[in-house]
Amino acid sequence: MKTYTNLFISALIIALLASCSSSKRRSNVSQGTGLDINSSRGGFQYETNYKGQEAGPGLVFIPGGTFVKGRVQDDVMRDWNNTPVRVQVRSFYMDETEVTNLMYNEYLDWLERVYKNQGDAYSDVYAAALPDTMVWRSPLGFNEDMVNNYLRHPSFQDYPVIGVTWQQATNYAKWRTERVNEGLLEREGYIEKGVSLQIDSISPGNEFNTQTYLRAPDKVYGGNIADVAGRNAQPRGRETDSTALTFVKREKGLLLPEYRLPTEAEWEYAALGLSELREYNSYRGKKKYPWSGDSTRSTKRRNEGDQLANFKQGKGDYSGVAGWSSDNADITAPVRAFPANSFGLYGMAGNVAEWVADVYRPIINSDVSDMSYYRGNLYTKPAIGEDGKTVVVNELEIDTTPNNKFNVKALPGQVEFTEIDESDAQFRPNFNRAYNPNYLDGDEKSIPNPDETEMYKFAIDKDGNPIQNQNDVKSLVSDQTRVVKGGSWKDRAYWLDPAQRRYLPEFMAADYIGFRCAMSYLGESSKKKRPRD
Repeated sequence: MKTYTNLFISALIIALLASCSSSKRRSNVSQGTGLDINSSRGGFQYETNYKGQEAGPGLVFIPGGTFVKGRVQDDVMRDWNNTPVRVQVRSFYMDETEVTNLMYNEYLDWLERVYKNQGDAYSDVYAAALPDTMVWRSPLGFNEDMVNNYLRHPSFQDYPVIGVTWQQATNYAKWRTERVNEGLLEREGYIEKGVSLQIDSISPGNEFNTQTYLRAPDKVYGGNIADVAGRNAQPRGRETDSTALTFVKREKGLLLPEYRLPTEAEWEYAALGLSELREYNSYRGKKKYPWSGDSTRSTKRRNEGDQLANFKQGKGDYSGVAGWSSDNADITAPVRAFPANSFGLYGMAGNVAEWVADVYRPIINSDVSDMSYYRGNLYTKPAIGEDGKTVVVNELEIDTTPNNKFNVKALPGQVEFTEIDESDAQFRPNFNRAYNPNYLDGDEKSIPNPDETEMYKFAIDKDGNPIQNQNDVKSLVSDQTRVVKGGSWKDRAYWLDPAQRRYLPEFMAADYIGFRCAMSYLGESSKKKRPRD
């Protein structure tokens, strides 16, 4: 009997090894042609053993699903801008917390070293990123200590950054993308170790850019990529120059998608954290807050009665009675001061409201799109020069906003993108123009190229200049108005409902608005593999 058992075990091991060997062979043999893939002798090369997208620093995975966007229990504002609609959200990543003062100061430090001392308009790049600390001021309130200390002082390093415009938040996300992807290339040996930390040696146009690396790698680092190439980028036994280097392509899956602001649908879905109410293929009811229940206080025995968010409890009451029901925050609070929701996200109710990517309109048109809803698309393509190569920006592009601030449009070393034209949209059933914020918004005068008949005209004219005659202002809503989600330290509990939505021009800032970043997830909806029959 022992002999038969040993024979059976041996046969099983051989079968498993053969299965693994067969599986390995299949992954490196084309199903289409039968030819070898990734052969050392040449031929087609592809990342067939891709393990999936890794989470970028600070991000939490949010599994996608369906939910009812809007549908609040009351609408005391009577603006009816959150009518309930069912939409689908694809899986994505989101920052665990709001971007903190410490995180934003790292960004300012980098810009100061690279741009501030370069003279001319380059110093405006640093100025354009500075938060507006004057938002703390009140004609009948003493807040000068916040004006002078909130952004820089270490006492507030873990507090959410405020006074940041939508434009500044977007540019921070772009910068973060480049730093993270540069770090990944260093880690994998395609760029020398420590290059990303040599900030003082970087000059404008010589920094790393992801799109330039992917589309015109010989122009990245100002054309000096060969000087910083790592061991895995350099060929053996050959003189190193940009034509002989090995570059990471999109097919490898190493470089992450861009950090960006979440869409309104993503933010609301993530804030609700409905997974704790899931029962089979449906949700048991509708949550009013990111936590279960209709109260803002904890019902758990160990901290029963404690507030679950930082918000204004009443007129003249921003924190509660000292020593008992206080939420320990009269203004903002540290980003992890209150419990996370079921997705592991902190601060999705209270503390600060947050910018999201969408252009604001009162109506959510889910009849047109109920999958990953977003208003604000502008379709572009890389500019191609007469030599047939991707064009890289050579000069700084910076605008002045209506409130006399700076907004950086493009930096030297970035790929130049242009709007798609009629030939790109010809005979396409799904889109027909580049600029889509006004798409089917119910206003016949909303057109791709605004003129004097434009309905949504607020603060600026068609050329981006401030409107001098305020009688010409036709609406508080414009194509430069962005959605703001969530309650804040100076809001009543009503605004803690994730379905609530407000708006503010993208070039303005406030003492109650911060932001967090998101990132698209490329792959299956869930990271957990379910058994297949």
